[in-house]
Amino acid sequence: MAAMIRLASLDDAGQIADIYSHFVLNTPVSFESEAPDGAETSRRIVAVLEHYPWLVCDVDGVVAGYAYASQHRVRFHYQWSVDVSVYVHEAFRRRGIGKAIYTALLNVVPMQGFVSAFAGITLPNSASVKLHEAMGFLPVGVYRNVGNKLGKWHDVGWWQLPLAEPPSNPLRPLKLEQVVQLAMWQDGLAKGNDLLNF
Repeated sequence: MAAMIRLASLDDAGQIADIYSHFVLNTPVSFESEAPDGAETSRRIVAVLEHYPWLVCDVDGVVAGYAYASQHRVRFHYQWSVDVSVYVHEAFRRRGIGKAIYTALLNVVPMQGFVSAFAGITLPNSASVKLHEAMGFLPVGVYRNVGNKLGKWHDVGWWQLPLAEPPSNPLRPLKLEQVVQLAMWQDGLAKGNDLLNF
């Protein structure tokens, strides 16, 4: 089997939607109530790729998982922070794909000038907590009873990963298109690809 981590395209939208729908419909991992279809997922991919990486793990043409960065908060002075998420298809779990995609994502995001990454995890979710802490994320707080889904109230924990030393006079982060052509972009993806064992 051939596996590689690459930038997402609109051709991936249907498969990404299928992966995400499981989490929306059957788990409290996502607090969305309706699973987005391929068209809505395409819109989201386009919106994210204007500024942030959205990566997929492609295994012989099948999207086995994906990870992306997104805006942490709307207000201007949060712009050096990003939220990150990772999802793996049920058929490909426990094969190191989540770690591989996250490794690639967390190597390319700092190239744009982002300083901190944040991840929210609906609790309990020991597998996700273990993955994030293995990647170097540290717990920073818990929102208690912040959402109700599937007949139950849920806490959401937040984890933070420093991506770079905070500069005293930070420049605005680069857009994605400004870094994807650089050699170091491919080097960042390679760090994730090196972890794939297929």
